Amino acid sequence: MRYGVRKSAHLLERCGLALAGAACGLFVGAYVGSAIPMLTTQGFLVLMMLLGAVGFYLGIDTPQLPFDQAHEQIDAAEFLSSAGTLCASVAAFVSVAVIVLREEPNIVWTWLVLLGWIAGVAMQIVAGTKARWRK
Repeated sequence: MRYGVRKSAHLLERCGLALAGAACGLFVGAYVGSAIPMLTTQGFLVLMMLLGAVGFYLGIDTPQLPFDQAHEQIDAAEFLSSAGTLCASVAAFVSVAVIVLREEPNIVWTWLVLLGWIAGVAMQIVAGTKARWRK
């Protein structure tokens, strides 16, 4: 019985992370889409939300290396997960700040936010996939 409850709790936690990632993707998509006319589409928003949901679902809470292996080598999955989460979160934070404060930063900053978001969720997806393959 405890095993089922524990698995259910873990699944609920991961679904919550996926929803947070989708929300972050929505903010990034809204900011970038409003600044770059060719990206002002519903498809772009959906893509940003899907990338965020998959990235946060897979890339946060990755299985760690066994204790005996953790001292022998660097855990690339854990490093990628951390760096990806930071990049994606900073991109989402900047997007929300720009939207709420009604700023109009230079287009270079918009492209940097988009690249930071894509790089961040890509690192999370790779980290989550790598960590689950080694099990």
